[in-house]
Formats: sequence, C-alpha cells, structure tokens
Amino acid sequence: MPVPWFLLSLALGRSPMVLSLERLVGPQDTARCSPGLSCHLWDGDVLCLPGSIVSAPGPVLVPTRLQTELVLRCYQETDCDLCVRVAIHLAVHGHWEEPKGEEKFGGAADPELEESRNAFLQAQVVLSFQAYPTARCVLLEVQVPAALVQPGQSVGSVVFDCFEAALGAEVRIWSYTQPRYQKELNLTQHLPDCKGLEVRDSIQSCWALPWLNVSADGDDVHLVLDVSEDQRFGLSLYWNQVQGPTKPWWHRNLTGPQTITLNHTDLFPCLCIQFLFQVWPLEPDSVRTSICPFREDPRAHRNLWRAARLQLLPPRGWRLDAPCSLPAEATLCWQAPGGGPCQSLVPPLPPANVTVNKALELPLLNVHPNLCVQVSSWEKLQLQECLWVDSLGPLKDDMLLVETRDPHNNRSLCALEPSGCTPLLSRASTRAARLGEQLLQDLQSGQCLQLWDDDLRALWACPMDKYVHQRWALVWLACLLFVAVLFLLFLFRKDQVKAATRGRAALLLYSAEDSGFERLVSALASALCQLPLRVAVDLWSRRELSAQGPLAWFHAQRRQTLQEGGVVVLLFSPGAVVLCREWLQDGASTPAPQGPHDAFAASLSCVLPDFLQGRAPGRYVGAYFDGLLHSDAVPALFRSVPVFSLPSQLPGFLRTLQEPGDPRPGLLRERARLVSQALQPALDQLLKAPGDPGDPEDGTRDGT
Repeated sequence: MPVPWFLLSLALGRSPMVLSLERLVGPQDTARCSPGLSCHLWDGDVLCLPGSIVSAPGPVLVPTRLQTELVLRCYQETDCDLCVRVAIHLAVHGHWEEPKGEEKFGGAADPELEESRNAFLQAQVVLSFQAYPTARCVLLEVQVPAALVQPGQSVGSVVFDCFEAALGAEVRIWSYTQPRYQKELNLTQHLPDCKGLEVRDSIQSCWALPWLNVSADGDDVHLVLDVSEDQRFGLSLYWNQVQGPTKPWWHRNLTGPQTITLNHTDLFPCLCIQFLFQVWPLEPDSVRTSICPFREDPRAHRNLWRAARLQLLPPRGWRLDAPCSLPAEATLCWQAPGGGPCQSLVPPLPPANVTVNKALELPLLNVHPNLCVQVSSWEKLQLQECLWVDSLGPLKDDMLLVETRDPHNNRSLCALEPSGCTPLLSRASTRAARLGEQLLQDLQSGQCLQLWDDDLRALWACPMDKYVHQRWALVWLACLLFVAVLFLLFLFRKDQVKAATRGRAALLLYSAEDSGFERLVSALASALCQLPLRVAVDLWSRRELSAQGPLAWFHAQRRQTLQEGGVVVLLFSPGAVVLCREWLQDGASTPAPQGPHDAFAASLSCVLPDFLQGRAPGRYVGAYFDGLLHSDAVPALFRSVPVFSLPSQLPGFLRTLQEPGDPRPGLLRERARLVSQALQPALDQLLKAPGDPGDPEDGTRDGT
C-alpha cells in the first residue's frame, strides 16, 4: 500500500496543513553524506538494470531504509518546481572471514586480512525514480573505512537532491546496489497539490491550477474543470501502476472550462488525471500537475476486481493481470471433486501484496489438477483458478495427505477432508479413517505423488481409483442381486397372475346314470367356467375318452390337475354311491365300467387309495345335488374332505374351489347366485322325471 507523506494530507479535496518548503537554487543534482562517509554522484542518468542477487564476497555496504522530503528547485524567485529529496540509510552486510588454525589462538595475523580491514568498504548505490511520464536512475558511489564499522552496524546516510515531480503525482522510488546483494528497497508516495503547500507564488502551474469537481449522473461520471477562458492546457488520463510503467489512456489539448464525461465502468483506483499547462504563450516550456481522484471510490475498486484475470502458466507459474495494483493476497488450496469450498493449504504463497502483470512461480515439486490458486482481498475471496485444467484434465478423486515433522524427525499424517484434517489411524467415521492403513501403505510403497516439501511439512496426493472401483464393484454386485431378486419376484408374480387369469383347474367326476343327470353336470361345469375356473369333464372330451380309454384319460387329467394345484370334484349320485360301496366291499377287485364313457367307475382304483392313505384333503372336494341324495348316503370314507349340497351350499363350495384369499365375500355371493341360476332349471327338470333313462347321448357336449 502507498506510504503517506509525513505531516501532509495526500487525498484530493482534503484540507491539509500549509507548509513552507526548503528552496534549492539551480538545476544541478547533488549528493552529500553523513560524517565518516565519502560519496560521489555520477554525472547524468544511468540505465535501470537491477540484475540478479549475488552472494557477498565479504562485508559490503547495502541500503537499509529510504526517507523522503519535499523541497523546491527554483530557477528564479517565482519559477520553482516541486522536487523529492531522498535519503538512503546504509549498513554493513556480511562478515569478515574468521582466522583459521593457530591464528585463532593468538598466532600471527594474516597480512592480507589486516590489509582488507584497513581498506575501505565501497558501494555503488542506484536510486530509481518513476512518476508519470518520467523515469530516472542515478548512481552514487559511497565508501567508508573498513576499520570503523562492524557487520550489521549502520554507517550513516547519503542524501540526493533531487527528483522533480508534478504536483499531485504518485511517485515510486527503488534503491539497490550494483552488484545486487539483497532485494531492492522500494517506496511509493502520493505528492500533495497546491492546496497543501505554501507555493502558490513559487510554482507557476499553481497560478492556473483548475478546480476539479467530480460528479455522478446515473452511469456517467463528470469531470468538471474550472479554468479561465483563454487558458490552454493538455489533459491526459492514465493508469498509474505500481508495477511496470504507467499506461496512457486518453489525451486532449483543450482551452477554457471543460466537462469530461466518463462511464462508471471506466473508473479504476489508479486512474489519474494530468494537466499540462503552457504558462506563457510565447514560451514552449510547460508545467505538469497530476491528481488521482478515484483511489477511494468503491465503484473503482469493484471495476478493478471485475477486470482482474487470474491465469495459470505451465509448468508451475501463475499471473494476475489487472489495470492497477491490487491490495490482495494469494494462497494455494485443494479443490475436491463434487463441489464444496476450496481448502487452504500450506505453504501459502508469499503474504506480501500480489504483484500484478508479472509471471510468478508456485512453490511446488509436482502439479495436480486439484491444486488451485485463490486471490483474496480483505479476507474476501475474489478470484480462483485451478491448475492447468486444459492440460491436466478434470478434478481427480485423490486424497491429499498432510505430513508434519517435528525437530526430532517424528512425523504424523492426516488426510484433508471437508470436515478438516483427519489423522489416518483414527476411529473417525470418515473415508480417510476407514482407509487409513491402506493409504499409509500406498504412501510407503511410492504410489502417492509428492506435491511440496520443506523441513517440517510435506503434501502428498494419493490416488483413490482402486478403492472407488472396489466400492463400485460391491455396489454393482448388490444391484445385480437386487435385480435378480426382482426378476424372480416378477416371474413368481407372473405365474400367480397367469394362474389367476386362467383360473384354478377343477376335474369333475360323476357316474353317467342318465341324460338328465348329465345335463345337470353340464350346466354345473358351464357355470363354473364363468368364475373363472378351468373345468375338465368327460362330457366335453368324448373323443379323447374313446381314443385313450376311461382309465388312461382319468389318470392324465388327474395328474395335470393336481400338478397345477387344482382340485378333483366328486359328484355323488345314487349310482356313484352304489359303485363306491361295491368297490369297498369287493376290496381288490375293480367294479366293471358301466359304459364306454364312464370315467367315474374307472377312476375309483386311483381315487379310493388317496382317501384310504389320507392324501385326499386339499386335493378332493365332494358334492351332491339337493333332492337327489341325502348327505348320510355319502360313504363315510369320502367325508374326510368337504362335501357340499348344491345349490344350497354353493358359497362354501365355490370358496373351496377358488384360490386362497380370492374372491371378496360380496363377489363370492354374486357368483354363487349366478351358478345357482344356471343350475336350478336342469335340477328342477331332473327332479320332475327321475325315472326317465333318456338317451345317454342327449344333453352332452362333445369336445370336438
């Protein structure tokens, strides 16, 4: 930041104290030194070439502090210019070479060492001065007897008179030696204008100094210059940069009062205005004065940050471009993928003000795409750029390890995570803690990339790809298992839906007594098909029955029905009861079939063993028709399964035939009503003519 003048107010528009300045007569530059020193000013200016820092061969004189003072350089009583006097304080840098061997213990002194100590320490000190639009460098030779000084001791100062500068200008001064043994000293100061000095009668530019008023009108800024009508002057707008030369932006030759309009986006803290006055119309000489009215303007500072650009320069460089110097600090940080704040790292970049428009080097051993540079001002983040995104690719899911060493070379490791730096071998519930041992093995086996190192700390980037792959492999395996379970559930549900859609299988067995009974069985089978149920009955399969025979047909139908979870319905009639009793009385002998299509008689050899061996429950259901048979007539062996009277007990009968849980009670009653309506006419007809044998083929349904 600029250093203010002592005892002077430097900002435009303030009311500083009015001071009298020392007057120097004549145009010549001079130099003088404090007692004990001898100095000489070289004639003319020299090139400003600081060069690189070199090691001192022994004790040398170096500048340690700069001090400035305002004076007037006068050519006549009323013709003076503002001038900057610079005092350079010097000290001894480095040490004398220590004696070796016996000389250390009182031996004879080295004649060459004694001669060097009796000689002079000599230095060439360069003073560099810059104030828009001029720049100068002068060279001063200084020497002091070596016997009178000690290493680190101040030896005095050299005063240079003087550097001329414009009123209100910003000046920058550097000092260093040739050759250069240390970093150059620098000083930046703002000069006062005519209001703060008792110089109105001495500096001719103050006679015609315009009154400048800055006003805002929406997005426009007006610079109103109040001068006399016939006053001719040049007006320049320029960017006064601390680093690098000033940059002219706009220049006009004007006469009389003027109003200059600028857009608010043109304002910057270093935007300055210089007036060039021609005092006497017949004389070509001109005087200059400068002011910088926007140094404290908030709009100018916002514009400055909007115009600033942060660049990363491979392999390990960075650069901040801006129209003006920035009161900012730069730091390194680690940006993890997936968002979140960039976490600050050690080492920070040098905490001094950021040097703009100059390539700087990052203190890194290796680069990494997750390393970023942040530029902050007053603890507010202004700019951030991650390293060489184009060349290094996107952010990586690497773990950053911070290694800390104590003076006894004991080291500790922690992993940088959003919650902080987690010790590797800790019990925290974070990813770094869970993988602590593996990360430590990766570091010891050389799988981690070292980014930075010094005596006490180091940074390592460890790849996490293999752990991420392992995690995703487990996730994929779990997903595959989940999909497989869903698929099996889908198939199971599909079978259930398919079975529910097709309906449960029901095989009706009855004794073919007459055509009336067959019509009754046919009506029952047709009604059951509407529930839905998949009904099999010999009435509808006469061709298969004739081709295969009653016994083979029944075996095939029974096996298929039971395999599909269906049920065999035994319809008892007087003739069926007789057949069952005959089979039970004869034992091993099978009753002869009553006709070519009587599957009931053929099935008794398979049905009765299921009842005798207790395999019938859940697989068989019995039924008889109201008015044709009494419940006591059903043989006791068959009462091990539910036996229903139809149509009076149709709800229970249908509930037994349906799948478990289906259907709802209201729907079941409705279905029972529909089956009863279909069954009752055939039953009534049979009851009216019970003795009519009829035609055995009448009322049947051929499966063909």
